[in-house]
Amino acid sequence: MKRDTLAKLAFATIVLPVPRLALSQNLAPLSIAREGYVYAGGKYSTVNGRQVMSGQLYAEYQIPTQLLHPYPIVMVHGAGSSGASFMGTPDGREGWAQFFLRQGYAVYVIDQPGRGRAAYVSDVYGPLSPVEASEALQQRLTRTEDYNLWPQARLHTQWPGGGKPGDSSFDAFMASRLPIVSDFTLQQVLNRDAIVALLTKIGPAILLTHSQAGAFGWPVADARPDLVKAIVAVEPSGPPFYDIQDVGAPEWFRYGTTLARAWGITADPLAYSPPAERASDLQIVQQERPDSPELCRCWLQKSPARQLQNLKGIPILVVTSEASYHAPYDHCTVNFLEQAGVRPTWIKLTQIGIHGNGHNMMLEKNNMEIASILSQWLAKTVPGKDDNR
Repeated sequence: MKRDTLAKLAFATIVLPVPRLALSQNLAPLSIAREGYVYAGGKYSTVNGRQVMSGQLYAEYQIPTQLLHPYPIVMVHGAGSSGASFMGTPDGREGWAQFFLRQGYAVYVIDQPGRGRAAYVSDVYGPLSPVEASEALQQRLTRTEDYNLWPQARLHTQWPGGGKPGDSSFDAFMASRLPIVSDFTLQQVLNRDAIVALLTKIGPAILLTHSQAGAFGWPVADARPDLVKAIVAVEPSGPPFYDIQDVGAPEWFRYGTTLARAWGITADPLAYSPPAERASDLQIVQQERPDSPELCRCWLQKSPARQLQNLKGIPILVVTSEASYHAPYDHCTVNFLEQAGVRPTWIKLTQIGIHGNGHNMMLEKNNMEIASILSQWLAKTVPGKDDNR
């Protein structure tokens, strides 16, 4: 068979199902008044005699023709991914960016510094963590029910397709994965500064963070509460202070011995009251027993707990799915915030009748049902303003 014929066959196999699926949704065309991109943050430095720029993020934006909400939504992706995770699904359906555009929101979708279209600067950012192996993705994201590494994993049903190599949706998902900056603290510093720079350019906004990016939303709001009108934290980075390892029954959880988030919900400083000059000023203690056998034991501050004054006035939503590896520990993040004087709304999808989701709920079969829940909360919670800027 000729080479060009083989290439056409490969193209038909891999690419054509996506537009067919998208067309089958019978959705009206998007009506966009303006679209483009913006880079924000970034600074020059001299490395090995060369002037380079680092620290910048890339944000792609779309402004709907019918702009119904005064504040844009800034979507910040998690580890191993890019802004593509909000722009569609591996099986070709619309993503959360299109959903919120249809709801009348302006949407900015970020590529983090050092990821996607925001260049990775090795001399500044240091080593990269490699792309996850396909089995790691299956264990934590697409086929958790096959591995049962945490108590809720068996409940997973919502991944589109077979969730294994050779399945077209899984292959598209695997193709989207990217290496990331290894230094967790540096990730947070870079993203905090770049997101603040973006909000300084575009004005106040709603932050929608996922996973790793949850640790970026808190310091952005802490630094510039005037620019953050709400935080929607979809399974934010956690649990507070120490990581856990999921190891399956009967032990289920092993607890880390090295501080992963020394400031509680971040690895870089937050403004506590009374002030904490060093992370070690936060006195912490672990629960003796978990709240239930399916949950991990939380680390919290000792009483009286220092307060996160700058976050208190910001509406915050934490969202947790039924079958994710976050299901055993997102309550620790919520408890930590509450102890620090913050009053988040916590939506556990299973308690409102939405079942079977894993960690990447924005890509799963019922992604629009979940987006509708987020939209309803925003409509009730975030006030408007007069000048629809």
